[in-house]
Amino acid sequence: MKSLVVASNNEGKLREIKEILSDLNLDLKSLKDYPEIPEIIEDGKTFEENALKKAREVFNILQVPVLSDDSGLEVHALNMQPGVYSARFAGEPKDHQKNNQKLLKFLENYHDDEKKARFRCVVVFKTFETEHIVEGFCTGRIINELRGSGGFGYDPLFIPDGYQQTFAELTQEVKNSISHRGRAFSLIKPIIKNYT
Repeated sequence: MKSLVVASNNEGKLREIKEILSDLNLDLKSLKDYPEIPEIIEDGKTFEENALKKAREVFNILQVPVLSDDSGLEVHALNMQPGVYSARFAGEPKDHQKNNQKLLKFLENYHDDEKKARFRCVVVFKTFETEHIVEGFCTGRIINELRGSGGFGYDPLFIPDGYQQTFAELTQEVKNSISHRGRAFSLIKPIIKNYT
């Protein structure tokens, strides 16, 4: 069984990635297994820059294959904000509840049909030989109140196209099958499979 390090400490993200890749014969580690690695400052202007930075920094320290992603919410009416600042939309330290409240405040004067949004995820798989980059999207809309107890981040405010439930109301299995992260990881999965 080969080891693969996911360059993240985010519990919700790690849970989703482990489920999506559960059929691969991998020993998945995360940054929680390597407390000596300093926090990686995500200062890129794009999701791709941040994902690459995380993958490269962790790879340089550990010298093992690394999987990283950077993802966030893009709201059309807000010029695709919060974008790369999704996790820190309301400032430091990261706070999902404050981020959601700020988003609702920004959108309070918009009509429902003006609240189109998409989740976006860029995944990097870095090995000794190469770097693979893929991207996944999930389009939908933002609603006016938090609904559901599953998921994390903006999930209670986001209804994907074709559904009546928010990401936080859908089962993990359904969410993983349609989400930005699920789509991106389904693209990278065959590449990881070749590695294993």
